[in-house]
Amino acid sequence: MDRSEIKGFIAKRVAKELKDGDVVNLGIGLPTLVPQYLPEGVHVTLQSENGIIGTGTLTEENKDPLYVTDAGGAPAAVAPGGVFIDSCSSFGLIRGGHVDATILGGLEVDEEGSLSNWIIPGKKVPGMGGAMDLLVGAKHVIVAMEHTAKGNPKILKKCRLPYTAVHCITKIITEMGVMNVTDKGLELVEYNPEFTVEQIQAATEATLIISPDLKPMC
Repeated sequence: MDRSEIKGFIAKRVAKELKDGDVVNLGIGLPTLVPQYLPEGVHVTLQSENGIIGTGTLTEENKDPLYVTDAGGAPAAVAPGGVFIDSCSSFGLIRGGHVDATILGGLEVDEEGSLSNWIIPGKKVPGMGGAMDLLVGAKHVIVAMEHTAKGNPKILKKCRLPYTAVHCITKIITEMGVMNVTDKGLELVEYNPEFTVEQIQAATEATLIISPDLKPMC
């Protein structure tokens, strides 16, 4: 698969996990592509933990005022009918279980469903932001990321970087496959036909459970 196609491929598959009417929080980076691929008839409300309910699509026409930003500090827009709320109310929504799904990137995930996504060794980072609240407050946690980093597995037996939260992930979606987090470990339920199951396992440190109903990603 050409590297230029990977992020779009992952985002398109993630979009199929969302249902009409869902309240969804998107992490920075790859997850922000997901709304472009929502199936016909599926409309979601995007929530940003810094206080936007109903985040919209940024265009040349609505890029001002520049003081409207998403949780990552990037310029953002508000959809018609969207509202601004204070930070306490926003995190009350998250911690109260009112967010149906959060989609986050990951530096490392492990077979226990834990996630490390906020620190890179040797780099200055601002902190984990609202990720730890989202991981324990959202009904479904989907990690959308590339399967490896410079050829090294990102899906591990145990995360090595500091945890963002533990035992929190519902599903992992990469360019190689779709994995559900279960009590017994990571179950590969879909695979990209460009890769064999053996190649997927070779790129994964954690031992994958191959679903008896394994099917191609579509």
